[in-house]
Amino acid sequence: MNFFPYHRGGVLAATIAIALGAFVSEDGATVTAATLAASSVLDVRLAFLSAFAGLWIGDLGVYAVARWTGPAIRQHRWLESWFAKTPSNDASPNRKEMQWSLALSRFLPGTRLPAYIVAGFGGMNVATFAAVTAISAIAWIIVLFLIIRLAPARSAAASHQLALLSLFGLVLFALLSIWRYWNQQIRQTVRIVLRRIIKWEFWPAWLFYSPVAVVCAYLGIRYRGLSLPTIANLNQKNGGIVGESKIGILEALMETSPALTADGYLVPQGSISERIDGIQDVCYRHEIGFPFVLKPDTAQRGAGFKKIQSRDEAKQYLGQVSAPLVLQRYIAGPHEAGIFYYRLPHETRGHIFGITRKQFPAVIGDGVRTLRELVKADSRACLIAPTYLRRFGVQAERALGVGENIRLVEAGNHCQGCIFLDGSDLLTEELLARFDEISRKLPGFYVGRYDVRYGSDDELRQGKGFKIIELNGAASEATNIYDSANSLWSAYKTLYRQWDIVYRIGAANRRRGHRPATPFAVLKDWLEFSRQAMEYPIAD
Repeated sequence: MNFFPYHRGGVLAATIAIALGAFVSEDGATVTAATLAASSVLDVRLAFLSAFAGLWIGDLGVYAVARWTGPAIRQHRWLESWFAKTPSNDASPNRKEMQWSLALSRFLPGTRLPAYIVAGFGGMNVATFAAVTAISAIAWIIVLFLIIRLAPARSAAASHQLALLSLFGLVLFALLSIWRYWNQQIRQTVRIVLRRIIKWEFWPAWLFYSPVAVVCAYLGIRYRGLSLPTIANLNQKNGGIVGESKIGILEALMETSPALTADGYLVPQGSISERIDGIQDVCYRHEIGFPFVLKPDTAQRGAGFKKIQSRDEAKQYLGQVSAPLVLQRYIAGPHEAGIFYYRLPHETRGHIFGITRKQFPAVIGDGVRTLRELVKADSRACLIAPTYLRRFGVQAERALGVGENIRLVEAGNHCQGCIFLDGSDLLTEELLARFDEISRKLPGFYVGRYDVRYGSDDELRQGKGFKIIELNGAASEATNIYDSANSLWSAYKTLYRQWDIVYRIGAANRRRGHRPATPFAVLKDWLEFSRQAMEYPIAD
């Protein structure tokens, strides 16, 4: 029935229905408007304007939502790789390409919604988006109006075919997006896995240390005692293999070499409020301010190490760890080294077996990329990205400002992401004499690694200007083996020599009347340590 030309209310209702209908189906509403205009039911100008209003307002609405929600979605770790970074300059080649894609999407049903979302996420200029979508919408409406005008009988079929084409376009875009994402993820994962295989320093501990376990078994047979390392150091529980007290070792160093030791104090078990009060008392009595270090009294490989910046951070840490803790004065350095020392019981002078320089990797912000993106873009950091990123939590999704420097690790442990380099150039007679003096003041100590922070290489070579932050026992390593310039074979040769020294010291102490712990006792202590370590927070 042809009633719209004679009823103003009907005309208004028709134009509003077309405009609103475009929010549901742009092409369906446009074909309807073209059909009504071709059959003279609705004035062609009103039909055109109503179709244009529906299309353009809908386009702007999708863009506005995408622009508003884009930053949060772009930074989501599951979706960040779907959206490439684009320069902010609208005249850049990438922006020009985006504008053309936006314009062409109007003529490829099914690609419009993704194109508008990408434009919003990419931060396309509002005026540019409005102009491109307005022009393309006008062109598309003209095309459909001409088609329906020339072939009005095809209007119903055109609407149906456009709907099917739109559905097909959406499915195709989804499949291509998924393929692009997974293709990128798979290639990146394979590349990282291959590089980790080539770079043995990143092998999992169970794989790297399997040959070392065989070597220790051989040495146990050779020296007639599998657990001889437990008496390599007589002043440490199990010789420093497992279960030794960090505070016990620190207190011995503070007593014998106080000027060279970063002082530490025991925080015993108790309620959180009791321990907070204890921490405040220790800090007051010994003039320790923020930041300071909290770490478990029994730990290995940097587990649970935290640099505490505030009272709230201390409370949060205490809420996670119930085991006894060590509160230690923070030494900034800026340099850190690991010095592996040993002395056979019958010798009057000791030896430095190896020195490791420790580098603390960092990333520098560019004002665009997030911390996660910067880590993954680094040729070395990407190989152990989860190790770095998990300690930052949601902060990993924050875009760093231009020049902003973020240190990825605070603990000087290789497994925590610290970079180890050979530091043999630091070895001097003065340095050896200094550590021989320190070690001989510790009754029963024969082998282990001193971790020190110091101001300059020249001072360290002179045996001064450093603070001992930790002394590890027989289970410690000459960590200079992890220098990337070393071969796997040279690393294993060094570890064989190191463990041979440990077993020789244990055998010598056994001849002096000391009895090693039983393998069962060592296993029991290891299981207890493993149980405690499950509650330790991620190390800084």
